Parts: sequence; structure tokens; C-alpha cells
Amino acid sequence: MTTVSVSDRSAHDLKADVVVLGTVDDSGSAALAAGHGLPRDAAAHVAAQLAALHATGKPEEVLTLAAVPSVAAARVVLTGLGSATSRTTSFDAEVLRRAAGAAVRSLKKAPKVVLALPTSGVESVAAVAEGAALGAYRYSKTQGTDKSTSSAAKGTKAAAKDAGVTAITVVTADARLKAVKAAATRAAVLADAKAYARDLVNTPPNVLFPQSFADSVKARNTAAKAKVTIKVLDEKALEKGGFGGIVGVGQGSVNPPRIVTLTWAPAKATHSVALVGKGITFDSGGLCIKPPASMLTMKSDMAGAAAVAATVFAAARLGLPVKVTGYLCLAENMPSGSAQRPGDVVSMRNGTTVEILDTDAEGRMVLGDGLVLAGESNPDAIVDIATLTGAQMVALGGRVAGIMANDDAFRDRVRAAADGSGEAAWPMPLPKDLRAQLESAVADLSHKGERWGGMLTAGLFLSEFVDESTPWAHVDIAGPSFNEGSAYGYTPKGATGYGVGTLLSLVEGYAG
Repeated sequence: MTTVSVSDRSAHDLKADVVVLGTVDDSGSAALAAGHGLPRDAAAHVAAQLAALHATGKPEEVLTLAAVPSVAAARVVLTGLGSATSRTTSFDAEVLRRAAGAAVRSLKKAPKVVLALPTSGVESVAAVAEGAALGAYRYSKTQGTDKSTSSAAKGTKAAAKDAGVTAITVVTADARLKAVKAAATRAAVLADAKAYARDLVNTPPNVLFPQSFADSVKARNTAAKAKVTIKVLDEKALEKGGFGGIVGVGQGSVNPPRIVTLTWAPAKATHSVALVGKGITFDSGGLCIKPPASMLTMKSDMAGAAAVAATVFAAARLGLPVKVTGYLCLAENMPSGSAQRPGDVVSMRNGTTVEILDTDAEGRMVLGDGLVLAGESNPDAIVDIATLTGAQMVALGGRVAGIMANDDAFRDRVRAAADGSGEAAWPMPLPKDLRAQLESAVADLSHKGERWGGMLTAGLFLSEFVDESTPWAHVDIAGPSFNEGSAYGYTPKGATGYGVGTLLSLVEGYAG
């Protein structure tokens, strides 16, 4: 885990491998942003280098300078903040997150990093700390064993490997304030939680399947100081408990389904929140099999469950005085002689019968069972999060999640949590006139509507498994959960960890 701290000392005096400073686009040319605190000779040197390099100061521009006079660190990294003047001291939190993340993400062999970006309060310090810590993420690739290499050579190679950023210090005049120190601690916990979610999603599907996902959660809990309570329902318990949705989805795989429940229940909790995550560890589409190219990222179809697990652990680690229960609905959707068929009718946990029309619309089936189970504990609110529909990406693109809810005020509350954490989301409706598309001649429900408005009919289907008296929101993260393009800001290529920030912020809102 990368440590995060704050300091009110001058950045140029601190011992570090790299000092990160901001630049701005000031009327078409780059200038040092406020807050750098450099001596006059160092500032003049950096300004000259910015001019020589034709720097712009625009977002995502990252430049590296070596041997800057009067700076203890060997390297100074300059990260663009966008249009502003050198006297501007207030920046949007997401601008600071992305600038810090882009800078740290670019680093090699820099264990200790100091950031001196413009900070004008707790929120901006938190943003810099979060962006830097999130940008430090590295996924350890699955490596083969080179049998021709000697043990000694392997040891040397391992020692030479870049371990990444291990310590981050944010320079701020308010470093001694309790709230600022708390923000740094939270940033480290959030980044570690997102890293765990990213790791789960990036893990190859032959390594991560329902049982091994459950094992990972148990192992993380064993290593944690603040323990959560874990309960695992295996395929026999699921069948006995009437969880026909998830049993049907998982019946075609040699890796049977699981529902894993994680509960953080501190003694002083006065509110409870239930989080339900879709955890399809690999989605082939089942008998309605996907085209090969569409399967390449289907290891990420459990990103909702990953976000839920990471959030519960983060809430425990922060000691939040809120009961948080996560439900990980884990299954592998595979074609085989025992796989679910279009036309099958299954009975869900609440007794509702559902006609299966498309085995590639499996996520709503596992979530339906999970939502019923979550509601049985009578929480104050329920949120489910899922890589549910391609229609979400058609409507909102690859970086914006869709939020639907049975309560407009609660939907707005979830969106506010997303906005505050830098995770883009947009409110979507649940039109009552589309409900007719879910009528079935042979069951209580069809599990899928027409192509148009597919994100909305999926939300309407899920609403059938939640008590109307309980505030509930559905967050469709099909796009923002996995970045198939180039890395940007603090977001790496591959798994993004989307949802952890939103869910953690939402839970924190119940602590007051």
C-alpha cells in the first residue's frame, strides 16, 4: 500500500525522488502554477525550461526536468492544470485529481514523491492526495517462470524491478489541521480499496472464478485489522434457499455460483446500507454466445462485485459508524450441456417466476436474487452496481454511469456521491410505460424488454425485487468500469475501480 502524508515544509527541501509541480495554460503559454514555493533561481530555471520545451500547461501534459537548482529531489515533474493564471489558487477537485494522477502515473523508479500543487482547503488537499495515490496503481502481470534463469539472476532481476511509488507527501500550509490529516488517511484507504477492486477485475478469468473470488475476500479479511463478517452460500445452499436466478445463470459452468455476504456492523451504527454487486467472473453469453471479440473484456463483468467488496473493507478500515453489508452475486456464464436455455422459467428468491429470453442478459438475474436477500435485512437504503447493459454505453459513453432509482431524492443523493468522488454519473428514468415489455405469457415476468431503452427496462426488471418503501438505486457501470483505451489522469488502462469512490462517499453520508 502506498502511504500518504501531508507536510507544511517547502517541497524543494524535502527528501524525495520526485517533486511534482503544477503548470497552467496562461494565455497560450505554460507558467508555473501557484503553490510551488520554489526559490527564485529554481523558479527561473523551470520557467526557462517551459519556454524552451514549448510547454502548454494543458491537462494531461506531463514534463520531466532533471537537476533543477535548489531542489533536493533529482527530478521535477510538471503536470498541466489547464487554463488559469500563475496567481490562480483555486482549482476544481477533479482537475487536481487528474493532474496529480497523470504525474504519478508517468513515474518510473520513484518510490518517494512530493506534490506541491495549488491547494486551498481540505477538499483540494484530498483531491491531490487521492489523484496521486490512484495514479500510483500498478497491476502485477501474470508472469511465467523462466527455467533457464539461475536463482541468483532471478533475485537480481527481482531487485531491479520498479516497485512503483510507495510514499506520497502532499505539501500544504494546512498540514497540521486534523481534517487535513484525516483527508490524507482517507485518500490512502480509498486508493488501496480501488487498487483491490482493480486487481480483482484485471485478474484472468481462469484464475478468478466464484470460489476463488470468495477466497480472495476471505484472505483480505484475514490480513485486515478491522474485521468484517463473511458468509458464503455455495451452490447447494443457493438451490435450497430458492435463489433460482443465480443458480440458473451458473448451472452451465464447472465453477458453481456463490453469494458472498460481507458485513461491517460497528456497535454504534444507527443506519444501515446494503450494497449489491454483479459478479459474473466471465460472461461468454451462455447458449446465446457472444462474438469472440465481445468476450475479450468479459473478465470485467464482475466489476460491480469488486467495487462492493472493496467498499465494505474501506468502510471497516475507516471505522465508519454505519452498518454496511455487501452482497457479491458471483457466477460464471458458460455454454454447456447443462446451461440455461432461452425459454426456461426459473423461480427467484422472492418466488417471482421469470421467463429467460436471452442467456446473455444474465446480470439482472443474479442481481434480482441479491436484491431480495439484501431487502430481507431491512436496510435504510439499497444500491446495486453492475456492468449490466451495452445500452448504457450507447446512451452515456464509456466514462459516465447511469443511475436509476425508485426514489428521486435518493437517486440525487447517489449522484452527488459520484460527483464528489470524481466518478461521472447521470440520472436516468424508469418509465412506467416500458414495464409492459416485461410481461410474459408463461411466467410472472420476462427478463428482458426490447432493444431500445434496454438500460431502462433492465432497471425496471430489477425494481421488481425491491420493496417500494426502501430507497433503492441501480448504477449501471458497463462503460466506466473498464478502460479499453489509453490511460488518462489517475485512470489506468484496464480496470478502473469505478464505483468505490461513489459507494464509500454514500456510506459516509449516513455516518452523520
